Amino acid sequence: MSWAYTLGQIFVMFDLPTLEKREIREANRFRNTLLDMGFFMMQESVYVRNCVTIDKAELWLDKVKKCSPREGGNIVAFFITDKQWKRAQVITCTPTHHKHRIEAGKEFDKQITFW
Repeated sequence: MSWAYTLGQIFVMFDLPTLEKREIREANRFRNTLLDMGFFMMQESVYVRNCVTIDKAELWLDKVKKCSPREGGNIVAFFITDKQWKRAQVITCTPTHHKHRIEAGKEFDKQITFW
């Protein structure tokens, strides 16, 4: 089934063990593979990639599965549409006042737009 254009993003979030040298190498290999596949690091263990259709997103999600470490850790990957992305809220903590500030998705949306 071919979907019409549904712009969106693939998110990959992970928590991988890094206590032993072998685990560190595997985690670094996974991160570098994500970068090589066109993902960018949004936060330390959160990587994002733009996608133009849900079909393409499914292909990229399969590639993420194939390159994931086989032992230990957790990886969560999912696709969200641009409409869902624009509804996201950024919550930041200002270091001087330690108060949380919640903003609408307008600034958050600009971070992911890099076409």
